[in-house]
Amino acid sequence: MRQLSTFRLYLLGIGLLFAGYVALEYNRPKPLDWTPTYFNKDKIPYGTFVLFDQLPRLLGTDSVAVVRLPAYSQLTGAAPDAGVDVPETPTGPPPAAPDSAADLAPDSAAPDSAAAAVPADSVATTDSADSGATRTASPSADSTAAADSEEEATDSGTTVAAADSLPLRPERANYLFINDGFAASRPDLRALLGFVARGNDVFITADDFGGPLGRALGVRTDDTAPTLPPGAPGRPRPDSVTLRFTNPALAGARYRLPAAAGARLVLDSVTGPGARRGPPPTGRTLATDAQGRAVLLRLDHGAGHFYLCSVPLAFTNYYFLQPRTAGFAAGALAYLPARQTWWDEYQKQGALGEQSLLRVLLAHPALRGAYYLTLLGALLFVLVEARRRQRIIPTLKPLPNTTLLFTRTVAGLYRQGRNHALIAEKKVALFLDYLRVRFHEASPDLGDNDFRERLSQKAGLPRARVDELLRLVNLARTAPQIDDRALLQLSRAINAFRREVSR
Repeated sequence: MRQLSTFRLYLLGIGLLFAGYVALEYNRPKPLDWTPTYFNKDKIPYGTFVLFDQLPRLLGTDSVAVVRLPAYSQLTGAAPDAGVDVPETPTGPPPAAPDSAADLAPDSAAPDSAAAAVPADSVATTDSADSGATRTASPSADSTAAADSEEEATDSGTTVAAADSLPLRPERANYLFINDGFAASRPDLRALLGFVARGNDVFITADDFGGPLGRALGVRTDDTAPTLPPGAPGRPRPDSVTLRFTNPALAGARYRLPAAAGARLVLDSVTGPGARRGPPPTGRTLATDAQGRAVLLRLDHGAGHFYLCSVPLAFTNYYFLQPRTAGFAAGALAYLPARQTWWDEYQKQGALGEQSLLRVLLAHPALRGAYYLTLLGALLFVLVEARRRQRIIPTLKPLPNTTLLFTRTVAGLYRQGRNHALIAEKKVALFLDYLRVRFHEASPDLGDNDFRERLSQKAGLPRARVDELLRLVNLARTAPQIDDRALLQLSRAINAFRREVSR
């Protein structure tokens, strides 16, 4: 009874400790998640909940919809799993107007909503040199032949025809992408090009514009090297970057972001499959860093525009809620017209219905840990409990080798009679069998001189040794009784003969 009470006390103590641990874990502050997800429902520092919530106010429209479909399905209305047959055509924009230039000059006129979106306390005085920074697309070093120009014109016309042939939705809208990297398939890219060519706008902010989009628009991202402090070569300094708009109405504001937002947009001649053909891209540089490198571009395509921004961190909750950096996201989005806007979440969260049946458990860290712990416990139960419940297999000991024991028993019986004639007879029989097998003497006459001479020559031993051995053998065959000394002498002689012959 006393042991049972002690056991209950142990159980009570373990239960109290477990309850205290659960209460401590439940009331412990949740660690801050700094993962850059850019989800519109995430309230973590690098989510975009605040921007999505304020987007109707920034764009001046209440028509903001979340898109969980590929761009091709959203723009054409086709099912996501339907087969798409896209013609093999180049991905260049339609021919530019005669008065358009390849240089990307700073924007000279700001939209009405851009100036209003910048906080008044974030405007600072700047010199005139910074407000005139430009980004220019580098022209080709060699002049283009007339035949190549005709081929590029033909390719551009084919691209326009392919874009116009897509069954796009008729309404005008803005398409907004905010992600760490922009990835588009060929059908998605063709749909976006046709969508913009018909007078719509696509705003994309990402750290990387490689892939089909970069090749189609002739744009790539360049990660700038961090600056080094004086006197410490080779050791990077964790510093920030300063951004500003090129528009004179917004050029006074400076926005400081971390050095991680160091990607810059570069217009370059891109080669390879899907590369842009035709005239260089036209547009304007809307924002640069302190060195004049572009971070926000507007590229003209048909009747619409592509807005490309390489600092997606500026659109997250952490920097949008700070007065000193909120103006950059507001000013960049102010270039979009006030109309229906589609917010893409497909490239970040996937399509609706693709989540697992366990998405509720896997969405919360506590439930996810409990689920994995249950799976581990079930695996341990199968490995341990099933092994304990299986039928016991008896251990069968191998049969012992009793040959030596039998030999010792028989030898003991012979020794008890003190007459070793039978043992001597068996050893002589074994010796004669050895002569028959080893020297091919089937029925030797041990007293024959010719046999003895022949055996001496075959064995390679002196005649005297052979005569002594055969004398002992004849003695064992004819003596009525053999004592221990005679048996031992016979056994040693036979063993010595066999050992010397085997050398």
